[in-house]
Amino acid sequence: MFQKIILVIAIFFTLSCSKDDTPSTTNNNNADLFATGEFVPTSGITVTGKATIYKNATQKYVALENFSISSGPDLKVYLSTTVSPDTFINLGDLTTATTYAIPQATDLEIYKYVLIHCQTHNHLYAVASLNTF
Repeated sequence: MFQKIILVIAIFFTLSCSKDDTPSTTNNNNADLFATGEFVPTSGITVTGKATIYKNATQKYVALENFSISSGPDLKVYLSTTVSPDTFINLGDLTTATTYAIPQATDLEIYKYVLIHCQTHNHLYAVASLNTF
């Protein structure tokens, strides 16, 4: 009987300590919303979510919000002047991170698109056209 009680207690503590699967979000209260756009997939790709640019006095960054995409190799997050990866700034590898720093000198008036791009195969996965506020 004692072993059953210990087992029930162990199960209770194991289940009550499960990991929270809710992704953490950045507190954007100290930053101003600059632009946002919904991601649109290319052929054969599934994507949801939006890209939002926030900026404050010291930094600018892209936040991927409610974002998911088909898996692929070597996916990068680009800030681009066009809907194709011709003139762009590579913000980094697409990871579980939800925010990507934008270099301070970047002119956000000309970089109006966020791209998800496979660098290895030069394949565009998704585009978010940014609308400024």
